[in-house]
Amino acid sequence: MIMEKKWYVVHTYSGYENKVKTNLEKRVQSMEMEDKIFRVIVPMEDEVETARDGKKKVVKKKVFPGYVLVEMIVTDDSWYVVRNTPGVTGFVGAGTKPIPLEDHEIRRILMQLGGDEVKVRIDFEVGESVRIVSGPFENFVGVIEEINHDRQKVKVRVSLFGRETPVELDYTQVSKI
Repeated sequence: MIMEKKWYVVHTYSGYENKVKTNLEKRVQSMEMEDKIFRVIVPMEDEVETARDGKKKVVKKKVFPGYVLVEMIVTDDSWYVVRNTPGVTGFVGAGTKPIPLEDHEIRRILMQLGGDEVKVRIDFEVGESVRIVSGPFENFVGVIEEINHDRQKVKVRVSLFGRETPVELDYTQVSKI
């Protein structure tokens, strides 16, 4: 039987993902498992966060907190090396045998990681007052009517010539008052 390399999901203590990645890579070298364990990834993506002072900054966020992806050929030895790495609580899968990710799942994850799209996370709510910080309505104050997370847009109702007018804006164009 030909053993093939597949991607597996390893569960870790939350917040220890990068430490597990480093420890596992060191163990692979010291135990000479480079022919069985190939890549270890902690999927990260860029998010734009708005600080209290209204400034925007890009931060790295874990896509799957508490999980690490490992490309490997599962044998008793390789399973032992991963399973006994400090911070690892186990493989994701039913019972004792790890279940590999489907090819289409890992392709989607790897494509997502390679993409340039930056997710913007906001902590606004419908009905909240915000200040528009850029664009033609800069310095206007309005009330959020609608939030579209997929398109990263908000609909804000502003007073324009004495009339309430809905304006669609990017997340990055508004800030808390």
